[in-house]
Amino acid sequence: MVRHITTGIDGSAESLAAAHWAAREALRRGIPLNLVHAWTWHPRPAPYVPADRTERDWAEQTLDRAAGSVRAAHPGLRVVERLVADSAVAALLAAAEDEELLVLGSRGLSGVAGFMVGSVSQRVVARSPRPLVLVRAGESAADEHFTTPDGVSPEEIPRTPYRDVVLGLDTRRPSDELIGFAFESARRCGATLHVIHAFGTPRVQPADGPWDPVTGPELIAAQEHAMVATLRPWCEKFPEVSVVETVSEERPATALVRASSGASLVVVGRRTRDSHLGTHIGAVTHAVLHHVGCPVAVVPHD
Repeated sequence: MVRHITTGIDGSAESLAAAHWAAREALRRGIPLNLVHAWTWHPRPAPYVPADRTERDWAEQTLDRAAGSVRAAHPGLRVVERLVADSAVAALLAAAEDEELLVLGSRGLSGVAGFMVGSVSQRVVARSPRPLVLVRAGESAADEHFTTPDGVSPEEIPRTPYRDVVLGLDTRRPSDELIGFAFESARRCGATLHVIHAFGTPRVQPADGPWDPVTGPELIAAQEHAMVATLRPWCEKFPEVSVVETVSEERPATALVRASSGASLVVVGRRTRDSHLGTHIGAVTHAVLHHVGCPVAVVPHD
């Protein structure tokens, strides 16, 4: 079965930015793109639906406009339109079951980098069985590349080197799905992979004194050794990918947000094991989604 990349369309600027990001990624992977628009019938149509239109007419027009924009910008891409009579969360989760990647738009936070993760996005991120990428409004092809000199035409942008792909790695519990996704992403666009292991400062409490941080060169060396050992088989599998490794005593979210300022993509994980409170995103991933400005990939793993 041929897999696709699927993106949700709702008529907003952020969903259109996500659709164009998904189109570029579909071309990099050589697979088709699904555009999904979910709608549900209401006894009284929503205020944004014109008085002379039905909700279904409005939904079809919304999907057609997005598809037309994507096809015009990416004429070599196969685009499939899917109008689904269901809630947005249910439609997107159902689509994700059989897809290679799910891409959603999210509003940028006013005045600062990051995403406004709405209820739909948050529920889909927490429950998606497949990797998912969140793209903020205003994201463009130029943002994936290093700054180009003045006078460079849009057609030349794809030949400009890509910004780094940043991976947040926990060497205590490494995930093949997460690491593999990051290496593949870097390989497809010829980007450097910047791997960050930020472990915070562990603390021990002396029997007769206050809490003291455990620091020093031996601790850093041990963490660096763990990172090298974890990445060695992946570097051998992807020899064409340039890898930069950073070990930091910062909080993981702090280190990832700082590195994201020069990145084209940040890759973080989400454990699929449910708690008694239900599925959740995780503290680090939640912080990254709210404070990182570039696209963020969330990879579910055991």
